[in-house]
Amino acid sequence: MNITIASMSNQGARESNQDQTGDIVGERSACFVVCDGIAGFPGGDIAATLARNTIIEQFDGAAHLDAQQIRQYINNANQAIRQQQKSTPDYRRMGTTLVSLFIDRDYQLAYWAHAGDSRLYLFRRGYLWHVTTDHSLIQQMKDAGHQTEGINSNLLWFALGMSDDERDASYSDVVPIEDGDAFLLCTDGFWHGVSQQQMQQALHMVNTPEEWLTLMHQALKNNEQQSASEQDNYSAMAVWIGSPQDTTLLHSLSEAAQFIPLRD
Repeated sequence: MNITIASMSNQGARESNQDQTGDIVGERSACFVVCDGIAGFPGGDIAATLARNTIIEQFDGAAHLDAQQIRQYINNANQAIRQQQKSTPDYRRMGTTLVSLFIDRDYQLAYWAHAGDSRLYLFRRGYLWHVTTDHSLIQQMKDAGHQTEGINSNLLWFALGMSDDERDASYSDVVPIEDGDAFLLCTDGFWHGVSQQQMQQALHMVNTPEEWLTLMHQALKNNEQQSASEQDNYSAMAVWIGSPQDTTLLHSLSEAAQFIPLRD
């Protein structure tokens, strides 16, 4: 199974970049991780680095996927953050979001886990699907049918490092992969700046994961210029299985105009 990847991370308008990305493509399996340190408390960058490193260092790309083992990777990442909180009082409230994707190359299976509001999207057969559900207050209110106007979208009810032991990361079923699938892992700074429609339309115009990220980055910057809000850190990783470019076709010039200035 051929896997091609691209990643990007940008500081935005913040004083530092608390996002972390990592990947391993082994002979039998692959691992992709994107973390976003929680702003507002010291140590968010450390929590993101601990989570990324713990998962990447424990992952064995020479072995087939084991869903229980992956759960242990995530738990170990959470425990590494909790240990650092206890040993460094200044970091006692640090935490990080996480979105991770695991692929078995031999059996052509995918499995993912997430905590917080970093997201995973899957492009399949011409359509893009948001396949994770944010661990945020605003998402809980939406699920309960409440109005969310005026609610801070950054409030999380779970992320790695949070002290409530009754809560856990969310895990997918084991999902068969199709040739031509494309995955996007990204932080909230990225998906806040690029709509799902723009993600899909950008994919209809490119031949590589690098080109996909480049077009979405351009859309994000265009949207940022039209907004008065301060730009958060934003990071993303594109993971292509086989040949998605066989279904990524330019649909119209009107779609292209969102990404590429068209002159008369």
